[in-house]
Amino acid sequence: MPTAADQFDLFGKARASLPDGLRYAEGVIPADKAGRLVAAFADLPFQAFDFHGFKGHRRIVSYGGRYDFSASRLESAEPIPDFLLPARAAAAAFAGLEPEAIHHAMVTEYAPGAGIGWHRDRPEFDKVIGLSFGSEATMRFRRRVAAGWERASLPLAPGSAYLLDGAARQDWQHSIAPGERLRYSVTFRTLR
Repeated sequence: MPTAADQFDLFGKARASLPDGLRYAEGVIPADKAGRLVAAFADLPFQAFDFHGFKGHRRIVSYGGRYDFSASRLESAEPIPDFLLPARAAAAAFAGLEPEAIHHAMVTEYAPGAGIGWHRDRPEFDKVIGLSFGSEATMRFRRRVAAGWERASLPLAPGSAYLLDGAARQDWQHSIAPGERLRYSVTFRTLR
């Protein structure tokens, strides 16, 4: 089975390499467990993502910590709830971590047309593990090189997981392209 780094186009030519430090796997969360999680998301107290007063099209709820962009600091938040602990365990196993090493979880709801612009996660965080639910999405990557931007993209299937570590975490920016259908993600982060 090809890995994320072995991407090919329709004509069998290798596409741009994905960043070092990026891992991806499908089927990390089985469909039946994913369905139960998505059903539980309906009861969460989502709020519009707020970046210095700009309200994003996606809605979030954070656990274990919440980054306050106005104050530029990580603040405490409610602990990761019990219903997310099996997902945290699966994310930790995928990343080769103990579940207790993951102190932060953020559930994001992407309405049709919502995405995330180019960014790197805040420096207070270390490893970033994402789980995808609902519809597919495209995760895009870019980094500045002498000739402009080096770019790559990765389709995220429902039930899949990705890990951003090393160069993928530190040297590359990432974004999520706007989708056409409702999608959820759970992002787990370790602290530096």
